[in-house]
Amino acid sequence: MRKTIAISLALAAALLGLGVPTAMAGGQTIPWGAGCASIPSGGIRTSASCGASLVNGRAIAPPGAPEAVVRVIAAANQINGRPYVWGGGHASFLSKGYDCSGAVSYALHGAGLLETTMVSGQLAYWGDAGAGRWITIYANAEHVFMVVAGLRFDTRDDRPGVRGPRWKMAAPEARILPAFVARHPAGL
Repeated sequence: MRKTIAISLALAAALLGLGVPTAMAGGQTIPWGAGCASIPSGGIRTSASCGASLVNGRAIAPPGAPEAVVRVIAAANQINGRPYVWGGGHASFLSKGYDCSGAVSYALHGAGLLETTMVSGQLAYWGDAGAGRWITIYANAEHVFMVVAGLRFDTRDDRPGVRGPRWKMAAPEARILPAFVARHPAGL
């Protein structure tokens, strides 16, 4: 499986001209979909050093990602692009559309990290506090989204008429983060 993912990532990188993270002004790097940065011998790959790639709207897990991360990404890819439906994904994980918490719950469930759906307010208390190395869930009483291996999975409409679960290469806006608590699955 990892060999297949590594080959897929290498092919996608070659086709799209992706490589190691590019530096911005001030030396800040872009981890979103930019491939893997070199790490010291014995270092641990995290989403900061090896972000997922986004190809045709679908996420590709980076090489060396933990199996749970690969499965969260695969599950999120299954519902990526579905319509936004308030309450969608709560009566059953299988739904024609998903709201924010239904989408996040579906992806976490796909990796065996969550047994049942939760609303955003419940996800604000789920898992361990703080940002994770691979998965960070940002939740409050009204909305939830997550960042997985550097890619954002969110239902928020960034463009008029585009709503529903989608992968985005954009980092969460600094101005909105104080309204959310960061949580993560244990060990991730």
